[in-house]
Order: sequence, then structure tokens, then C-alpha cells
Amino acid sequence: MTDASLVTGPDGIRRCAWAGSSGDYLAYHDTEWGVPVHGERELFERLTLEAFQSGLSWLTILRKRQDFRRAFAGFDPELVAAFGPADRERLTGDASIVRNARKIDAAIHNAAAVLDLRRDGGLDAFLWSFAPTAHRRPSQLGDLRATSPESVALAKALTSRGFVFVGPTTLYAAMQACGLVDDHLSGCARAGRGGAR
Repeated sequence: MTDASLVTGPDGIRRCAWAGSSGDYLAYHDTEWGVPVHGERELFERLTLEAFQSGLSWLTILRKRQDFRRAFAGFDPELVAAFGPADRERLTGDASIVRNARKIDAAIHNAAAVLDLRRDGGLDAFLWSFAPTAHRRPSQLGDLRATSPESVALAKALTSRGFVFVGPTTLYAAMQACGLVDDHLSGCARAGRGGAR
């Protein structure tokens, strides 16, 4: 393993190197990233935020997270699916979030798709059915992947169910964030503590 793959914090704990670049990343790394997430609203939030992150730094999204929650009605899919033209105008004018019209439209569209999934067990069961049965822990930053066979399959399945802005790379990031895979590097104090494979 290269020394650049892990960082030792002031508390003496070894972590994935990216966690050492800011306090926001450190808190996210230690309390959320790789920890299994369940619940329709919680998973809809993560999918939406990952889509908004596309092309941007995740730190930008983390720092705007509370504003996103306010702007998108706490990510309640029933409320977001009912957003109309006035809500879209409000969101595209809200400087506290990312004002990308395509991503805003995708969030509203995907909320309706989340509601449609309820007929077949819901978003939680659907997403978790794509968790890999085995996953090899990366040992260094260069081992981290951008996609996986499961994220490719999940992208196709979600697209067939009416979701948009759900490519394999975005979905692999969501799988990491939601604990479907645990990509904490070997040697990181959080490795294997999230409950994912």
C-alpha cells in the first residue's frame, strides 16, 4: 500500500486519505460513508445528491446538504413528485443548492419513479437486491473503481423503471455511500465496520 492511500489524523486514527482533506470529509468518512442506509426517503436523498454531484466535488454537495433537504421537502418522494412549475422555478433560482435545471428535473421525475416502485417492494428492497454477494476490499486509492457489474446492472434496471440521471458511475458512488459496498481501504479504521461486504 502506498503511504498516500491512508492518512493518520491528529487523533492517531488511520483513515482513507480523502478523509483528511477537510473536517466535513472527515465527519462524513467516519459516520456515513459505507454505513448501510435503509429507508425510502434516505435512499432517495442519497440517489438525488449523487446525481447532483455529477461533475462537481462531493464536498460542494456535503456543504449544501441541509439546503438541499429544505429545498426538496426533506426528500419526501410524495411531496417532490408533486412539485410543479412554481417549485421548479423556485429551485432553479435557489442559490443555496446546485441550480442545474436538468438535475432538478431528474429529482422530480425520479421521485415519481420511487413511488411507482412501491408496487414491487419499494426502493429499499430494489436497491439492496443489487448489493454484491462478495466484494474485494481495495488496498490503495488506485484500486478504487468507478463502476462495477452491479452498478451497471442497477443503472439498467432503474432506467427501465423510469429513473433518469442514474448512470453506472453515479450509482457506484451511491452504492459506496449507502453501504452496499464497503470501499474503505485496507488499513483504514473504518474498514469492515459498516456492515457491508
